[in-house]
Amino acid sequence: MALVVGVYERLLLAAGHLVDVVRGLPDILRGRGDARSRQAWRRVEWGLLVAILAGMVVALLTASRALPPLLERHPVGTNALFLGMIVASVLVPALTLGRPRSLGEWTAIPVAAVATWWLTGLPSPGDTGAPSLWLVALVASAAVSALVLPGLSGSFLLLVLGLYEPTLRAVAEADLPYVAAFAGGAVVGLASFVSLLRWLMREHRRALMAVVIGVLLGSLRALWPWQDAERGLLAPDAAGAAMIPVALVGAAVVAALALLQHRQDRRALAPDDLGRPPTCRRS
Repeated sequence: MALVVGVYERLLLAAGHLVDVVRGLPDILRGRGDARSRQAWRRVEWGLLVAILAGMVVALLTASRALPPLLERHPVGTNALFLGMIVASVLVPALTLGRPRSLGEWTAIPVAAVATWWLTGLPSPGDTGAPSLWLVALVASAAVSALVLPGLSGSFLLLVLGLYEPTLRAVAEADLPYVAAFAGGAVVGLASFVSLLRWLMREHRRALMAVVIGVLLGSLRALWPWQDAERGLLAPDAAGAAMIPVALVGAAVVAALALLQHRQDRRALAPDDLGRPPTCRRS
């Protein structure tokens, strides 16, 4: 969604500077912070980070109350809505990538799709009972990595791995050990992944977008509304036709946002009436 609404690059840059600040925090507290740490502190776009964090907290508190009952009482309809949203979200990396230009880009899409299709068909860790705290921390680390990867969602990864509903319930019930393990894993994952992602976006942006497209396509398996207890895919039941509008609603919302942002990006990059590129225009 950050990519869809046009703040992804700013958010990634701010997160990278924040990681630099955290790494240099011990020296800063001792009064020995070097120039690099102080410079990173000044470069953090705090307004953007606070706004994003506040929105995430509100969404988490709201979802922790509203979504578990929906997943329990209406699993088919909820999965259908998510399925439609993920189908449409393929537009985000697809519009960024455009037409694949190399064999590697063409290959990355099906390879990533097949690998993700297989992984999402494995038995969910959540199906075996309450997840252990080390597993919660590990999944949180991966989820926060997906959170900053364009086109993917940390919440979606939790859903795929079977920890979406347990995490929402832990927040709603104030399960402090679970929340602490999740937060610790998220911090470690963010600190480890942001620098790598910044490098990938700078040096291998197109290949990364190709992989994201494949991951999104392969992950649709996990959200197929009709599955058995072993995650085997089933044919739609008699009420299956009623789920089509639900999926279309989710797809329409995400597709409209993606296309709107893509149009705004093209306008920003287009020359003005005098033929000047964006970098030459006066503010």
